[in-house]
Amino acid sequence: MTRERGRYMRPQSGDEYEEELEQIRRYEDFTTIDWIQDSIIERNRRIRDTDKSRTAYRGPNGEITPAWVWAQCWKLVIAGESWFVITLVGILIGVNAALISIATEWLSDIKNGYCSDGWWLNQQFCCWEVETDDEFCPAWHPWSSVAPGRWIAYISFAAIFAFVAAHLVRTMAKYAAGSGISEIKCILAGFIMKGFLGFGTFFIKSVTLPLVIASGLSVGKEGPSVHVACCIGSLIARWSRRFSRSSSKMREVITAASAAGVAVAFGSPIGGVLFSIEEMSHIFSIKTMWRSFVCALVATFTLSVMNPFRTGKLVLFQVTYSRSWHFFEIIFFVILGIFGGLYGAFMVKFNMQVAAFRRKHLANHAVAEAVVLVILTAIVGYPNRFLRIDMTEMMSILFRECEGGGDYDNLCQLSAQWHMVNSLLLATFIRMGLVVLSYGSRVPAGIFVPSMAIGATFGRMVGIIVKSIYRTYPQSGIFAVCDPDLPCITPGTYALLGAAAALSGVMRMTVTVVVVMFELTGALTYILPTMMVILVTKAVGDFLGTRGIADESIRFNGYPILDQHDQSSNVAVSEVMKKDLTLLYASGMCVSDVEDVLASTDVKGFPIVASKSSKALCGYIGRAELRYVLDKTQHMGDVLLETPCSFIRQASDQEDFVLSGVTSGSALGVEEDVAVELLETTASNDVLKLWPWVNQTPLTVSPRLPLEIVMQLFKRMGPRVILVEELGSLRGLVTVKDLLRFNLTENTESDEQHWDNGEFEAALEVTWNWAVGVVNDFVEWCRGIIRR
Repeated sequence: MTRERGRYMRPQSGDEYEEELEQIRRYEDFTTIDWIQDSIIERNRRIRDTDKSRTAYRGPNGEITPAWVWAQCWKLVIAGESWFVITLVGILIGVNAALISIATEWLSDIKNGYCSDGWWLNQQFCCWEVETDDEFCPAWHPWSSVAPGRWIAYISFAAIFAFVAAHLVRTMAKYAAGSGISEIKCILAGFIMKGFLGFGTFFIKSVTLPLVIASGLSVGKEGPSVHVACCIGSLIARWSRRFSRSSSKMREVITAASAAGVAVAFGSPIGGVLFSIEEMSHIFSIKTMWRSFVCALVATFTLSVMNPFRTGKLVLFQVTYSRSWHFFEIIFFVILGIFGGLYGAFMVKFNMQVAAFRRKHLANHAVAEAVVLVILTAIVGYPNRFLRIDMTEMMSILFRECEGGGDYDNLCQLSAQWHMVNSLLLATFIRMGLVVLSYGSRVPAGIFVPSMAIGATFGRMVGIIVKSIYRTYPQSGIFAVCDPDLPCITPGTYALLGAAAALSGVMRMTVTVVVVMFELTGALTYILPTMMVILVTKAVGDFLGTRGIADESIRFNGYPILDQHDQSSNVAVSEVMKKDLTLLYASGMCVSDVEDVLASTDVKGFPIVASKSSKALCGYIGRAELRYVLDKTQHMGDVLLETPCSFIRQASDQEDFVLSGVTSGSALGVEEDVAVELLETTASNDVLKLWPWVNQTPLTVSPRLPLEIVMQLFKRMGPRVILVEELGSLRGLVTVKDLLRFNLTENTESDEQHWDNGEFEAALEVTWNWAVGVVNDFVEWCRGIIRR
């Protein structure tokens, strides 16, 4: 079995190994969706709806009746309900994104000053009549006329924003912390996390996200925007009975909402659709793709109508290019691609080590950690012009052509080019360190924009160097294709390509990044360079064995989801399956026996075999269905504890008028009135017939089947359990958690990466111990002073 472990941990001791096993045990109380069972339930509903539609609503002579008209109208309502829900979700996502953008802009500017014309105006609207950035704006007043005063105000506001955001998250909505993309991937795979998409999480994350971004913390809003969008999709879909009772339909809405979240974050509807397919979905569905397309389109259109920046742009860093590229620049594009791959490997490795340190030492200090990180970011970043301003604003500056108003703070001046190179290089590496420390803190935090900002500063630096080389050696053969009357090198395009490389490197996305960058620029000529850069980035990442940071977060948190890279070789399912099972018998059991089984176990379902002497498999029944039938029948007073239970269909049932049309498993997911009517027929003092709720065709495999094939069945079909039988006789069963536990216990020395030794985590441990020692010594010194 090939299994990469220890990617963010040091070589494990026995205690550390037990901690990792505990990661799986923590989720034993959580449940997963059985997608096969959900498909059966949905099929049963569709069959019942079809039977209802065949009812003769017309009169005796075929005349149209009010009942027939109502039936046709109801069909139209049902047909349009899905699209109405998707449209409403898209509208609300667009409105919410616009409000978050407006609040973020105002909070970001309030750190530097205020508007005398109105406290609610940010700097852009306060100075709307000022044509250039260099022109004096009389209505905008800094907090102080001296630099130290402005610096103190800047840090103070940043710390206050971080404190409020972290405190709200810690006390009111713990799921509002982080990006949310990893958890949503698990939810779409069938992992149930109650409250993660609830109203509290949506509200707190929408309120705290502008505060976190405005604080200057090196995190982005794009990942949290996806989480907020999925919350909106889940909340709206719950209003519809058709969606709330179907997990598969709910998954379609959440997938579409994730596409809309990326669409409004980048102003890229097609990129959002591709993101939902490439990053979020485990299965590809044309119907889901169309719903994602409509939701992303509506959300983007709504955001465009609201026009939060009053510039006609959906995001601040949208840009257009008027010049093309040259073939000799491919050499430098490859350098950007290599940087993207290396950056992704660096970020994933060290951020996971920081996450391990955070979970060990800072779990109870989330608010203090956020405030300290913001103060550190403000102190370190304030002197650098590219770290002081907002990341999206910085990218909008770095992406521009010099001839299109892009000469920000002498960025395009020949006399200041090497000074700019130094500033950009420092900004690149300082922000890398800040992102490593900040991403994963207990506040809403994404990594899309920080990664793009890092790639943009590095790419702009490379562009300035290439332009300097051209100016120094204009007659060189490599520049022979350049027109001497036109600018040959456009440094802004290098910043754009660097941003694409860094985003692809850390998220391990390819096609999505290309389309997002195309929609941001509208420059068809730069699709080919973007594809080349992404290809090189992917090759470097594959060579280094890098996974996307979302996938690593899933592994780190121990979520019960099978990774696409999980494989096994020369291992049969019989080595993993559970053999000591709690069984039900097709005959010979009474209600009290079934009650005893339910009381003594907490499993989610029970295999049914012929008898105690014969392990011939007869079917499978879920715990929820079994509990429902017993509770209902006992409440109706039709059965006693001594009443025998029947789990298989008898020949006499075919003669019954009601039961003759009922098939095994057809009662799964029935409406309350239908279930009660069926129970009145199947429940009596003589026998309790449970077979309508039994799945007599569960998914089964041979014990000799390779485990890798079983993994593929779980990934593609999504069952909660697979039964193992041989020649019709039950041998055991296997669940996703069994596979995860087996993967975790597989520890092959060759799987360890040579650079996965936790060096950074060890350095953090030393720093933490030193800081704790200093604080303790200071406290003791203060106590000594007081005692005197």
